[in-house]
Amino acid sequence: MTIGIIGAGAIGSAVAEILSRADIDVIVSNSRGPDTLADLARRLGSHVRAGTREQAAAQDIVFVAVNWSKIPRALAGLPDWNGRIVIDTNNSIEAPSFQPFELHGKTSSEVFADLVPGARVVKAFGHLTPDLLTAAPAARGGRRVLFLSGDDPEARRTVQALIHRLGFFSLDLGPLAVGSRLLQFPGGPLPSHHLVKIG
Repeated sequence: MTIGIIGAGAIGSAVAEILSRADIDVIVSNSRGPDTLADLARRLGSHVRAGTREQAAAQDIVFVAVNWSKIPRALAGLPDWNGRIVIDTNNSIEAPSFQPFELHGKTSSEVFADLVPGARVVKAFGHLTPDLLTAAPAARGGRRVLFLSGDDPEARRTVQALIHRLGFFSLDLGPLAVGSRLLQFPGGPLPSHHLVKIG
């Protein structure tokens, strides 16, 4: 399994850190080019390599962690995804105004899915703050919960297995039209909660 990350902000860097901690190789990219990520890759260790957007997008599993308004540009011109798993960590809001974007009745993940034709989209890793993502997943006698949602059952199982490998507890919320509505920020009831599975 190879993993790429498009976006090296707070969430993208946090995901790279926890993957590296689990000895998983990852290519991380941003809009400014690999040279600007050399310090990040060096800090996170030998499992993290800076690469181009195209290199990150070519991996088996690709995380997209980009400010909402910049997602179309970040994904523009990439080849068809050919059934690969794309993990949507994004929320349809941006600082500093924190005003929600108009989604016309769709969930943010349904809007996102239209930008990655041929991909199997799974919504995950975007409801916790970066500091909680990078904190030890064992907490208060249990494991910190990561939710996921997607329309492809096999893709959800693959992401569940990755979540477990990283030490978290996964909770599958079903298809995007249902689960991602619970997960999206703003509007969903789950991003405001930090849950731990006991036992």
